[in-house]
Amino acid sequence: MLNALTNYLYMFGYGIAGAITMSVALALLVKVWSWVTPIDDWEEIKKGNIAVAIVTAAVIIGCSLVVALAIMPT
Repeated sequence: MLNALTNYLYMFGYGIAGAITMSVALALLVKVWSWVTPIDDWEEIKKGNIAVAIVTAAVIIGCSLVVALAIMPT
């Protein structure tokens, strides 16, 4: 029983660490991506530019996968 509780606490800790790490990484990514691109991405998305939305989503998903795999327990 103690082993199951320990495993649950480890899982909970990894979940909290993952959520914090992912939110910080995504916030940094969005800021850097907006700074690097020569257009205002969010204004283009508001106008309905699907191509900019797809590229921005691909960048966010790609970074999310890298961060998720980096913090995943072995």
